[in-house]
Amino acid sequence: MTTLTLHNTRTRKKEAFVPIDPQNVRMYVCGPTVYDRAHLGNARPVIIFDVLYRLLRHVYGADHVTYVRNFTDVDDKINAEAQRRKEAGAPGTLEDLIRERSDETISWYLQDMKEVGTLEPNKMPRATEYIGQMIAMIETLIGQGHAYAAEGHVLFAVDSWKESYGALSGRTVDDMIAGARVEVAPYKRNPMDFVLWKPSDDDLPGWDSPWGAGRPGWHIECSAMARELLGETFDIHGGGNDLMFPHHENEIAQSCCANGTDVMANVWMHNEMLQVEGKKMSKSLGNFFTVRDLLDQGVPGEVIRFVMLSTHYRKPMDWTEKKRQEAEKTLREWYTVIDEDRDKLAGSISGTNPPFSVVDALAGDLNTHSALTEMYRLAKDAKGSFESKVQLAEGLWFLGFDYTSKWWTSFGYSLDKALNDPVDLTAYEGAMAVARTEAMTTKNFEAVDALKTMLVSAGVEVRMSKDKVELETTPDFDPSKLEPLK
Repeated sequence: MTTLTLHNTRTRKKEAFVPIDPQNVRMYVCGPTVYDRAHLGNARPVIIFDVLYRLLRHVYGADHVTYVRNFTDVDDKINAEAQRRKEAGAPGTLEDLIRERSDETISWYLQDMKEVGTLEPNKMPRATEYIGQMIAMIETLIGQGHAYAAEGHVLFAVDSWKESYGALSGRTVDDMIAGARVEVAPYKRNPMDFVLWKPSDDDLPGWDSPWGAGRPGWHIECSAMARELLGETFDIHGGGNDLMFPHHENEIAQSCCANGTDVMANVWMHNEMLQVEGKKMSKSLGNFFTVRDLLDQGVPGEVIRFVMLSTHYRKPMDWTEKKRQEAEKTLREWYTVIDEDRDKLAGSISGTNPPFSVVDALAGDLNTHSALTEMYRLAKDAKGSFESKVQLAEGLWFLGFDYTSKWWTSFGYSLDKALNDPVDLTAYEGAMAVARTEAMTTKNFEAVDALKTMLVSAGVEVRMSKDKVELETTPDFDPSKLEPLK
């Protein structure tokens, strides 16, 4: 059996993965708060842990892996949107409008994640379906002295677990108090105490509880759902590293205290964040976009997936236009190689026999970059070997790419023509070099900018160094947009 090695945030080292029960491997990944479309950063953990799910199913058997990813449908942003709709005259109660918004965004999310090639988890619980379990867990924590009620709130008492709190993120409680921005409230015994239950007025959704009408805090939701669906201790808990503190830290505290266990999950995995063209994605910088934005712009979901998998999950991932173009070109080339023997391959592909080299790469802390490197090698060999072509197709299936799709032939340029009849861009390179030399003297770059704009709009990548100008066609190349040189 393949031995998996995973980096465990909890122990800060790579470890051989040993499941609690090989017949029932269990994984929980924090899912979205469903108030709007999933942005590109939201897609990274979904794609990363989808690959891990596929790997676990391959190693232990599809029937022996349980993957849970939740939907947080109790949130102030969802409430605000429901309030806005109610004030605009939408029919139904506030609870109806909240459910309507959640249903809408969940359906968007599932469709968008399907487009980028992910499998649906075994279980996708909504927080609102587990309120009873949350209340029961909070009652247990109060009874143990780990939580207390105050002014309609219930808070976890961090001091009751002070020696262990902060172990995941590597911080002490005193350091956290000194450096953290925490809510200061008169009913808190310690500034770091966090909310398990909070009151709701008539304008907010609420559930009856021993502490009055209210709603759960964010952290208790995942603890209750994970315990109900996976047990008091399970194998893997995953998510983005932005969730490590406070969300995952708080999950561990309340789960271990309520369940009387030393750990909540044996392995904690965290993916790094996503950037766009080297900068943090944000609306203020104008580089914020959703998965649906890209899909609507004609970027295939498989291209999004390929770019995501090109970077190891524990490294920052930089989405760039150049990477998108290169990913699309690569997939077109691989799919074209397979398409040459599509009918013959149909009877040779099982979908359950991925290349050993690809599996072996993923077995080393989910190294998707190395797995794609193996795929490049197979693609090269596949041009002269049917067996390598079979392995290329099997590898694509295993990594979540549907080589039977036809997106790569339905738009864009002809790959065969591009490979066999390359466009001569020498004249344009010369013209750009001359224009730039003149601009360096006159300090007037209008001609350079105009020529570059024409080339880029035609699907030509422009690279300028100190000594030369290089032009290269991209998958969007359209020679009809190149104006003749005057």
